Amino acid sequence: MNAPKKQLVLTNRVGIPDSHTLAVYQKTGGYSKALSKTFSQTPDGVIEEVKNSGLRGRGGAGFACGMKWSFVPKNTGKPTYLCVNADESEPGTFKDRLLLEKDPHQLIEGIIIACYAINCHTAYIYIRGEFDLSYKRIHKAIEEAYAQGILGKNVLGKNYALNVYIHRGAGAYICGEETALLESIEEGKGQPRIKPPFPAVVGLFGCPTIINNVETLSALPFILSEGATAYKKWGTEKSPGTKLFSVSGHIQKPGVYELPLGYSLKKLIEENCGGMTAGKKLKAVIPGGSSVPILTAKDVETMMLDYESAIAHGSMLGSGGVIVMNEDVDMVWALKNLTRFYAHESCGQCTPCREGTGWVDKILYRMLHEGGTNEDLNLLTDISHNMMGKTICVLADAMAMPVLSYIKKFPDDFRNHFRRTGSSPRAKVI
Repeated sequence: MNAPKKQLVLTNRVGIPDSHTLAVYQKTGGYSKALSKTFSQTPDGVIEEVKNSGLRGRGGAGFACGMKWSFVPKNTGKPTYLCVNADESEPGTFKDRLLLEKDPHQLIEGIIIACYAINCHTAYIYIRGEFDLSYKRIHKAIEEAYAQGILGKNVLGKNYALNVYIHRGAGAYICGEETALLESIEEGKGQPRIKPPFPAVVGLFGCPTIINNVETLSALPFILSEGATAYKKWGTEKSPGTKLFSVSGHIQKPGVYELPLGYSLKKLIEENCGGMTAGKKLKAVIPGGSSVPILTAKDVETMMLDYESAIAHGSMLGSGGVIVMNEDVDMVWALKNLTRFYAHESCGQCTPCREGTGWVDKILYRMLHEGGTNEDLNLLTDISHNMMGKTICVLADAMAMPVLSYIKKFPDDFRNHFRRTGSSPRAKVI
């Protein structure tokens, strides 16, 4: 974990010995003020507090958390469920893993707050199957919470019941999509559902369901403890609060950084991360995980780490997975790495995704190993446009958007792989 000297909302306990234990969590204020304020007001009052904070979902879409909760219908006669999306499979993203390993009780407290707000008595944590230590830490934390009466039939003596279960995934990226996640919990095939109906109305087991990301829920104890106004002292008007950024690539100090939204991307790379390695120049940055459009070094000069600035620069903040690439990186090679992943992870349900991801990957392989032509770029562009917005979920878009952006932002890298008389360019492995 790397962060500025002054900790903010999510990472106050990171670095404290045994921060994952109940004893340390309670000693540092956990399960106290936030829950006291939560149970002192109505569920609608909690929802309003979260709405006022401006907290946006940290899973990638950035949808307003409190607004999402308000979509849950009342008096349906059916139970309401909360599903925690801990299936962090987006390449370049590893911030939820930090929270699960270093401060699992913060997540549990956030779960209690969210469940109380939406009148829910059963929560599921859907965790990525490869997360071994994360699973052990959250499992132990849940056991500790039950033993202390923090979970169970009578949460902290407040006449409120809540049970939390863990469901381990089996390594499928698609199950990070919220409706595929629901299918997986129900022991079905991990494939997305057509929407509408949306999960808030018809979700897990056909009942109203809210799906929130680990980071989103982990921000709730601070918001309920200190109030919406205190949370909004960080960030921008439209993107309030702090966010975790997973930074990797050709930088001196990779890691997870908690920063106010609206922070300079250039400053993050040059100051917080210590600049580029080996004295190399910056060439490109993926600002929000592998599925978002790429940025050039020029874009980085003015890009701020908030949702609006990312869109203005033709990209998205996504999951906050920042991947930094130096001047030596062949962008065709970098793109081929991503397309291989998406072609492998497509669930195969929708034809444009099932066929399109494979076609794109094969074209890029040929371009790398045998050389390509301008027609290949036209074909890649055409396939990408025919994948976007034509599938049940956005996995096809998650591949198509990077393809289009790499071709647009780094055309010379692709031209360097065009066939020439008497020779064929080979892949340059960095």
